[in-house]
Amino acid sequence: MADYTEIINAIISCDIDGVPSLVQKALDAGSPAGEILNAGLITAMDTVGEKMQSGDMFIPEVLMAAQAMASGVSILKPLLSEGDSNSAGKVVIGTVKGDLHDIGKNLVSMMVESAGFEVIDLGVDVEPQAFVNTIKEQNAQFLGLSALLTTTMPMMKETIEAVTEAGLREQVKILVGGAPVTDAFAKEIGADAYAPDAGSASKALKEMAA
Repeated sequence: MADYTEIINAIISCDIDGVPSLVQKALDAGSPAGEILNAGLITAMDTVGEKMQSGDMFIPEVLMAAQAMASGVSILKPLLSEGDSNSAGKVVIGTVKGDLHDIGKNLVSMMVESAGFEVIDLGVDVEPQAFVNTIKEQNAQFLGLSALLTTTMPMMKETIEAVTEAGLREQVKILVGGAPVTDAFAKEIGADAYAPDAGSASKALKEMAA
């Protein structure tokens, strides 16, 4: 396998302009598009997630790194065959009903997409039934629920109950997060995993998908 250190470093240092030319250089040298995506771009975003968790990178830098990665993906997209671009799974994500916060959710969406998942982002103030309908329509394997207010946390429980009542609970793994949410609360409401930040959300989904 080729050495993708240059690409990885360019993404970590948020070099939005430099990444496409490095990706093109790797293609010109004969590297397969799928390998560049996985060993270069996705590996770089894994490192970004770890740096975010450890406090070495902050949200503005993570967003810029995700943009740098996207600039590389745009070069690869036309060349990825169906075999290469099989997603790690479909994730339905949204902020629960009554809650209008979306910065954290948007960051999770970007990190999760960067990790190779297909993301269906329903936005904010999402009714439990809308999550249920989308899981059915998209045949999704994962559900990500965000709540940033203590007053909207009970809506996570209601959403999980709606998923269970619809007979979809066996089909989906459920990840919850948001400022007031804790691991103990996640267990209490029957979620499969809790993520305190976008990097750990991406990691948790990859572990559940393995």
